[in-house]
Amino acid sequence: MSAHAGDFDVAIVGASIAGCTAARLFALRGARVALIERQPALDAYKTVCTHFIQSSATPTIEKLGLAPLLDARGAVHNSIDMWTRYSGWVGLSDGEAPYGYSITRRTLDPILRKLAADTPGVELMAGQTAVGLVGNGRPVGVRIEDRARTQREVSSRLVVAADGRDSKLARLAPVPGRVKPHGRFFYFAYWRGLRPFTTRSRVWLLDPDCAYTFPMEDDLTVALVAPHRDRLPEFRSDLHGSYRRMLSSLPDAPRLGTASLESKLLGKLELPNVFRRAARPGLAFVGDAAMSADPVWGVGCGWALQSADWLVEETADALGGGSELDAALERYQRVHRRRLLPHYLMTSDFASGRPINPLEGRLFRAVARDTVLRRAFEQVGSRRRSPARLLDPRVLVRLTARKTDALSDRRRSAAAA
Repeated sequence: MSAHAGDFDVAIVGASIAGCTAARLFALRGARVALIERQPALDAYKTVCTHFIQSSATPTIEKLGLAPLLDARGAVHNSIDMWTRYSGWVGLSDGEAPYGYSITRRTLDPILRKLAADTPGVELMAGQTAVGLVGNGRPVGVRIEDRARTQREVSSRLVVAADGRDSKLARLAPVPGRVKPHGRFFYFAYWRGLRPFTTRSRVWLLDPDCAYTFPMEDDLTVALVAPHRDRLPEFRSDLHGSYRRMLSSLPDAPRLGTASLESKLLGKLELPNVFRRAARPGLAFVGDAAMSADPVWGVGCGWALQSADWLVEETADALGGGSELDAALERYQRVHRRRLLPHYLMTSDFASGRPINPLEGRLFRAVARDTVLRRAFEQVGSRRRSPARLLDPRVLVRLTARKTDALSDRRRSAAAA
């Protein structure tokens, strides 16, 4: 097919979670969508991922019609427990909070890509790489290249960059990102039959190291360690031994000896946090192309789904182009910033590898003892509420009361001694 001006309302670069979500939702609103993907295979998938989709993204999964497909494939309805030295284990019981989904990208990506490609109005252009933007200043399309180096132009009213944290379109535009370095590095692998069996995810905040286990379909669990960068020489000298020793030393550690290692050990030594403006005239960014944050918290997949959803909600009725579309893009930019920037600032600050501060330690201790505080903490942790939720006067009153109770307990203990 040769694309001519006006052939498409939207050209989306990247057919992963964010791109496929945007493509299907735009098409369901009547748009003509070019979904451009450099991988030729429909079953291609991302390999470096937490596979944890926060409950804040469940409404988008349901809107897509994706939920029954994930359930049929055995995706885990996730919940999470967190361990700190201040609190021990903290978590809400199953059913006390909305659930998200845990599923490998090997399973998720092909399902979602096929769902998008089968949506009337979507044309999947697989095996095509975006090599340039069309237009002088304001993008009006994308120049693409196939594996034979043949180039052509795909014209559209809106260009969407869903091409990941190292977004090529961001460099071409140019739309630079604000970068905050990460004070930890990451190694993870997939295990089958990890015991004790649980479908609940677990996160250890070891101060300053971190670790997690996220159970998924087919009795698979991704087990990740995130040591402080000071430990990099140790891991370089004995990678597999260091990885196993760190997992085995965790409080209530998973039993590796009874499980089978189902993958090679995957690592990421540099994973900076990146935030860029989510839109400019004619161009929008979704998923990691808009914002990439600390993977310890399992936020990337959920924010890919949500940001694509927000973009469609703000712009689908304005695809006639011109000033109306650019005003809609500005609205999307404001929604993205309002919903995600506070979370980004909080997670990227913690990602620096700094020690847990006294206020955070007090919060963890109080959350372990107070159900109301625990629910507020879960709402922020699942990204269903802003971090400002923890500054709600009703929350602060309970936190202060817990601090007073703790001081009284210590004084009574000292007097009894």
